[in-house]
Amino acid sequence: MSKVVKDLIINEYRNRFDGVTDALLVDIRELKADQNIELRKGLRSKGIRVTVVRNALATKAFEGTALSPLDPLLTGPSAVVYGGETVIDVAREVVDFAKKLRKMELKGAILDGEVFKGKAGVEALSKYPTRTEALGQAVQLVLSPGSALVGAVTGPGGALMAIVKSIEEKLEKGETIAKVG
Repeated sequence: MSKVVKDLIINEYRNRFDGVTDALLVDIRELKADQNIELRKGLRSKGIRVTVVRNALATKAFEGTALSPLDPLLTGPSAVVYGGETVIDVAREVVDFAKKLRKMELKGAILDGEVFKGKAGVEALSKYPTRTEALGQAVQLVLSPGSALVGAVTGPGGALMAIVKSIEEKLEKGETIAKVG
């Protein structure tokens, strides 16, 4: 391949991955054509893209970007999977597809500069909470003591109101109320 063509491909990668900070690396070479189409269509419907890359050219294109820590994982056939809401969502989708398409190899991922290596790393990443889920958990942790306090404060008052209501109903029916001694 001529230097001019290589430079064109490197520029294309730089443009395509501009602003991409988190991504997955997979090997999809063993997939049959219909499985590849199923994978790409399924991911595209969720806003996730798959780009097969040439390792040496991708390494040059990733220099100085957030994706540069992926360089050691760029061995053998590689495809970069990116997009979606977060890379955690991407990892969840790819792990689900990997269960169906057993020949797809999970090579690794990057999230906020941290590299997750191999299948185990990608599966661990897929179990992380997304930002939205983490915020929801944090809000729940902050609110739970308050709700417990409200329950403790209103509990005795609720029991007292039940007794008053019972006395009121008995009096309305004309029943007498026994003294408690």
